[in-house]
Amino acid sequence: MPFCYLNFPSARDDLLADVLAGLAACPKSIPPKYFYDEAGCQLFEAICRQPEYALCRIEQALMASRLGDIAAATGGVDCIVEPGAGDCMKVRRLLEVLRPSQLVVMDIAGNALATAAEKLAVDYPGVAITAIGMDFVHDLEAAAPHFSSGRRLVYYPGSSIGNFSPAEVAGLLARFRKLAGDNGLLLIGFDLKKDPELLHRAYNDAAGVTAAFNLNLLARLNRELGADFDLSRFRHYAFYNPVEGRIEMHLVSLEDQLVHVSGKGFQFNSGETLHTENSYKFRCDEFSKIAKTAGWDLSGEWEKDGFGVQLYA
Repeated sequence: MPFCYLNFPSARDDLLADVLAGLAACPKSIPPKYFYDEAGCQLFEAICRQPEYALCRIEQALMASRLGDIAAATGGVDCIVEPGAGDCMKVRRLLEVLRPSQLVVMDIAGNALATAAEKLAVDYPGVAITAIGMDFVHDLEAAAPHFSSGRRLVYYPGSSIGNFSPAEVAGLLARFRKLAGDNGLLLIGFDLKKDPELLHRAYNDAAGVTAAFNLNLLARLNRELGADFDLSRFRHYAFYNPVEGRIEMHLVSLEDQLVHVSGKGFQFNSGETLHTENSYKFRCDEFSKIAKTAGWDLSGEWEKDGFGVQLYA
């Protein structure tokens, strides 16, 4: 079957515009999608191997143990669509049991996606695979012409949905609804609310990998935008906000300093933070209510050790 890689226009201009706007805002912030350059992808893989960050291992165990039930609940699909597919490892289980004729994967880290998807094409020769290098949050609808006819399953595993506020989740799920079509499905994973101490340890691992991941964002800005961040003058800071129900990741300025990005200066005061990520946690009933407002009806749910997977039609 054919393999196709499509690379949408570079996100470089978006990166510059988003960074300049975020640094000029109060409080300062940068979208978490910019974590994932080559080094960032490697560091995230390392985070998933840390003993404190059990989410990935729990998700894998849940999917392995309940895959038959999940497959039966879908009733069969012709096409799987995975936004934010990354290394394309998670979708392999679904390809084994659902056996679709087409797979469409998307990710902002286009080069890494192309490499991973090409391996999939070798391992699953009966599946037509299309890989699209894109910021799917920005360009999701542009992927629609690349789908074949038939029933679609939108697959959004992991806990990436937590990077969006509840209002943003509703908007994204509504777009997934249109992407899936009238008889389409959504299979989605999310981290559940749990002991704040467990969450704190997960985002502050003893080996400092999450801290390196957070600081790598500044290294990327130095490399790609000619910025002059001194990484030693910033410190990773992550905590659980129980009122908002989310982990917040920040980079704290350790002193008063002036930082330049693309020729523009930005003042950081001592103790001021650059907000780099939110990771919302949900109860299952909270999430299903949000999905309902986006046009989805819950048709199956599975849970294991603080991680949830839900199927919607």
